[in-house]
Amino acid sequence: MVRALLILAMLCAAVSARAEEAVDLELVLAVDVSGSIDTSEAMLQRQGYVAALSSDEVIAAVTSGPLGRIALAYVEWAGLGTARTVVDWRIIDGAAAAAGFLAELEGRWPHTGRRTSISGVIEHVLPMFDGNGYSGSRRIIDISGDGPNNNGMPILTARGRAAERGVGINGLVILNYDPGPLGFPVLEDLDIYFEECVITGQAAFVLAADGFADFGRAIRRKLVLEIAGLAPRRPWVQRVQGYDCMIGEKQLREWLRRYPFDP
Repeated sequence: MVRALLILAMLCAAVSARAEEAVDLELVLAVDVSGSIDTSEAMLQRQGYVAALSSDEVIAAVTSGPLGRIALAYVEWAGLGTARTVVDWRIIDGAAAAAGFLAELEGRWPHTGRRTSISGVIEHVLPMFDGNGYSGSRRIIDISGDGPNNNGMPILTARGRAAERGVGINGLVILNYDPGPLGFPVLEDLDIYFEECVITGQAAFVLAADGFADFGRAIRRKLVLEIAGLAPRRPWVQRVQGYDCMIGEKQLREWLRRYPFDP
């Protein structure tokens, strides 16, 4: 009886393995739509992704891989509990598949929300890799954002959970120096924050967009590098003390002390 059960389990595992489609990369685009990003800026981000994913450079990066295909999903996020999967896993193996993915994306309006929970979107995305029907040699979360984590679990905890599962995290930082009408603090070295506190994995990297107008250029370059498994050369920086990865939470607490209500 025990032997029969073992054989059955092995057969089930073999069937499951065959059912998974092999891809070069499983990639989740995790896009910041927090309160510091207004509707027009959210649309600039969307347009940047649409232009990048339909570009000859990105399509060539996809089709030049060993298998010539990747699995792609698109998630939007703000504060804790707000992350939503806008377009679930789809195979991208050429221009036609990319066009289908983008048609679905463009048919859904972006929704903005309060707070910035990078840790929350990591927690949302990690289970998406389980049983998704694809088997890639790399699994990556591509997080774009214009501010540090200030909501949810500490970012280092979430990053550690991704690392434990073999999921890499790359970052696209939007350098946005506008504090908004309520004067919310801006983290001027956000790219360093992402380097020290967010990204993880072999060849993990951060690229910066100089504001939302530069987003399209930056995301196109980032996707080409990411899909090809490459990374730009990272400058060597010596730090006397470790970076404070709780800076976002501290900024939020200080800001809230200045207001008698939570706007």
